[in-house]
Amino acid sequence: MALLGVVVRALIVAAAAAVASGSGLPVPGYDGLAVGFYRKTCPQAEELVLAEMREIVAEDRTLGPALLRFMLHDCFVRGCDASIMLISRNQTGERDAVPSYSLRGYEQIERIKSRLEEACPMTVSCADIIVMAARDAVYLSKGPRYPVETGRRDGKVSCDMDANNDLPPPGSNIVDLKIYFSVKNLGWKDLVVLSGSHTIGRAQCGSFAGDRLYNYSGQGKQDPSLNATYAPELRKACVAGDPKDETFVEMDPGSPYTFDLSYYREVYSNKGLFVSDQALLADKWTRDYVARMASAYSTDEYFRDYAEAMTNMGRLEVLTGDNGEIRKVCSAYVD
Repeated sequence: MALLGVVVRALIVAAAAAVASGSGLPVPGYDGLAVGFYRKTCPQAEELVLAEMREIVAEDRTLGPALLRFMLHDCFVRGCDASIMLISRNQTGERDAVPSYSLRGYEQIERIKSRLEEACPMTVSCADIIVMAARDAVYLSKGPRYPVETGRRDGKVSCDMDANNDLPPPGSNIVDLKIYFSVKNLGWKDLVVLSGSHTIGRAQCGSFAGDRLYNYSGQGKQDPSLNATYAPELRKACVAGDPKDETFVEMDPGSPYTFDLSYYREVYSNKGLFVSDQALLADKWTRDYVARMASAYSTDEYFRDYAEAMTNMGRLEVLTGDNGEIRKVCSAYVD
């Protein structure tokens, strides 16, 4: 597994100000990335992505959170290179890995790519589309629309074992979570901030019921940390603890399609859906952050932190310059 080097973190606010200044030039980012990378070659790229995302979310609001999750699955495995999109050829690809079984968004990324190909043929990478679509999924859920660095190129390798090994399972404890993130040179704050993505969307019972409701630590019982009033509600939906149970449960039942702070209030009340959500209370630094967000009156701090954490994740092992390729169809290898 390739390790990311030292990350030079750009300030999001400064980047936004530079773009707004009207200089017309891309704002330098990390390792060949830049805010406004397509300003000359495809100036309408970001607005075309947003327009398509508006239609996608209007047709099915569950696809916004799904496309946000899509970016995590792409970036944590071989970096943000759209390798998740490649259909298996000589080996089993990432999209066939166990963590990808419930992943949605392939058709929507291709749909956005097709729109951009009409406007700017062979210019905007699938990797950048995934990052822009995730940002707009957040924005269309009443979250921030922060500046994104672009300039990524698409990867040529996709292997299911990479996905099986690199993605943190929903049953991870805090030690495991911090290791998964540190390997990618992401810190505890990135972990606790990005976990807040669970404020929107749904999860299948099979991804959490066994650990939380029926077989905690292999002991055949309910997780003792799970809120006593919340547990019976989950049991009504997830009756068997079957890992193949595809019944959906909202991750943040109070406001499942609004990007807000209610996720942190739920976690602080021991109502986090996953073991990995509950795990945030087992570390001083992440617990303190959860507590602060749970009692916050404004989303301002969190939105700033989220923009920075998503930028950090968007820099993982990127391919730029002469590395990688630009694909016309995101799922098809370029021979």
